[in-house]
Amino acid sequence: MENIYVNNNNTCELIKAQKGTIEFLMNYSLSLDIIEVHGMKFENNLN
Repeated sequence: MENIYVNNNNTCELIKAQKGTIEFLMNYSLSLDIIEVHGMKFENNLN
């Protein structure tokens, strides 16, 4: 079981997101509205 998992953290690189990307994702999440009706979920983007 030990041989299955590799402890190599050097292959992961952190990158910085641009300010515009963060603003886009925040605005999208604020405009997203999820409604559940009779067990079905409807996603609406409130533009």
